[in-house]
Amino acid sequence: MTQDESKHQSHTAPTERRHNQFELLRQRRFLPFFLVQALGAFNDNVYRQAIIGLLFWLGVSPEQRTLYTNLAPALFILPYFLFSATAGQIAEKLEKSRLIRITTAMEIGIMSLAAVGFLTQNMTVLLVALFATGVQSTLFGPVKYSLMPSVLKPEELTGGNGLVEMGTSISILTGMIAGGLIFKLAGDHGPVVAATAIIALAITGNLISRLIPRAEAGAPDLKIHLNPIPESLAVLRLAKKQLAVRNAVLGVSWFWFVGTMLTAQLPTYAEVNLGGAETLYLFVLALFSVGTGLGSLLCEKLSARTVEIGLVPLGAFGMSAFLFDLYFARTGAPPATGLSVAAFLQQPGSWRIVLDLTGVGLFTGFFVVPLFALIQSRTPRGEIARVIAGLNIQNSGFVVLAAVLGVVLQMAALNVFGLRIPLPDWSIPQLFLALAVANTLVALWIFTIVPEFLMRFLSWVLVRTLYRLRVRGIEAHVPDEGPALIVCNHVSYMDALILAASIPRPVRFVMYYKIFNIPVMRWIFRTAKAIPIAGARENPEIMQRAFDEIDAALADGQIVGIFPEGALTKDGEIAAFKSGVERILERRPVPVVPMALRGMWTSMWSRRDTRLGRMRVPRRFRAHVDVIADPPFDPASASAEVLEAKVRELRGSAA
Repeated sequence: MTQDESKHQSHTAPTERRHNQFELLRQRRFLPFFLVQALGAFNDNVYRQAIIGLLFWLGVSPEQRTLYTNLAPALFILPYFLFSATAGQIAEKLEKSRLIRITTAMEIGIMSLAAVGFLTQNMTVLLVALFATGVQSTLFGPVKYSLMPSVLKPEELTGGNGLVEMGTSISILTGMIAGGLIFKLAGDHGPVVAATAIIALAITGNLISRLIPRAEAGAPDLKIHLNPIPESLAVLRLAKKQLAVRNAVLGVSWFWFVGTMLTAQLPTYAEVNLGGAETLYLFVLALFSVGTGLGSLLCEKLSARTVEIGLVPLGAFGMSAFLFDLYFARTGAPPATGLSVAAFLQQPGSWRIVLDLTGVGLFTGFFVVPLFALIQSRTPRGEIARVIAGLNIQNSGFVVLAAVLGVVLQMAALNVFGLRIPLPDWSIPQLFLALAVANTLVALWIFTIVPEFLMRFLSWVLVRTLYRLRVRGIEAHVPDEGPALIVCNHVSYMDALILAASIPRPVRFVMYYKIFNIPVMRWIFRTAKAIPIAGARENPEIMQRAFDEIDAALADGQIVGIFPEGALTKDGEIAAFKSGVERILERRPVPVVPMALRGMWTSMWSRRDTRLGRMRVPRRFRAHVDVIADPPFDPASASAEVLEAKVRELRGSAA
């Protein structure tokens, strides 16, 4: 079978929805990388929990354990402040699979040092190794997220990020459980078992990393500067260059703030408010982690394989709703204490708390996965690693802030040089309530300054509520990068939103200015950077401005979508294509992708219904609509007549 035949077969397949993110786990371009990052997160948490297990096994005082629990997170996170900028530059300059092999080889050396610490029960050695683990994680972070857009197609970014976030959440949870069990199960053999386990995991990760295919450097000629302060400021500026990316970075950092604030309270919350022991803490942590993993996986299905940032507002407000309810579910002391998981679940109101913790995690997944996909899809390839480095610096600051606030807000007062400063003295449920309020306000602020998030949410709700989309040929024929012109038949006022929901890349749609100015929809179209156009006789100034804007967008490597009929169909038939498409191609010859909408005439918002009819529930609510794409035309052969014939062929008789 030739490559062209293969593409054609892909195009004529029933639907592209048969694809899902789990297919990536069968492919070498993704599976080894996924396993390496999951093993790394697992090993980090095995190591950190095993240190706590060692402290209990040695019988050290509670004061010494408290010192460790405060010192260890600081040692682990400090390298993110010190070395993230350097890590971002290295990840940009070096071939990515090689750098992953280097970082996993570092992990073997670090865990060997940690093994010596376990065998000699030397806390100083263990803490030095913990700091080194933070350095290794700092180096791995930028290459982890910059590799994905190099090996995944745009329509795979959401699913790939969903798998990575799911793998990370589950690895952290299972690593904590496994590390905590080592000394409980192994007893006097605990130091040997811990030392053996962390080295074996590190070696396994390095061996798997050798299977990762080559992924070229984003900026091989980049000159690396080692001074951390100016370079940290430089990568932070780089992360703020684009408004949407800047606020996606802010959103990811806020996710870390909320996650840190919430999970840091769970041990005490499980004991004081739920009446449970350590097993109950692990149970409630598992609810949040599994919820996050599930939400991350669901993102691809909900977004229909596009980078759907409309899920971000859904995630934000869902998090707030469940956090609010978590406060009201249990505001005071539990009805009983010393509860096992089974005994807790038999208590009144326990299942409400289970639902709330799972729901917070679920919507957290909806919130963070599209943000990572947006950062990766909107950032130039030669800058992604440095943008991720800037993100890691900012994340670290938010984590520290969350940890400090979580402690301070629960204190009654703070004495500073003899001065007593009164503090809120909140309970943990009150802290959850404050977090819900803060999350709502931050979300509203982000969506106000970047209305694209809210616009995509509204359009996502409209499209997913009114239609059931079936997509064919888009992955095969819409180019992953570079300029292209999309031409399609024009049936309803929703056509642009349906196409935008089906195409992984952002599309600049050209639409009749009177449709552009429809109340409510105007805000959506303007925020989506649609281009209004008028006929030459109606308003030649608007028409000329539209052609200039189209040319500028194509010159910038964007996708532009047009409806060459020039107006909505009045009878369901395709009208003759106007010559505007030829005028566009004369100025800027780019590939032309023919597309067709099938089933729209009998669905909502077409002119089949009267204006009054469009306001009632239509006869075909949730109608099946097909969105079909064919291979691109060379601009030299893409006349209006040829494109019209092709779109007619694609649409067939299914108006």
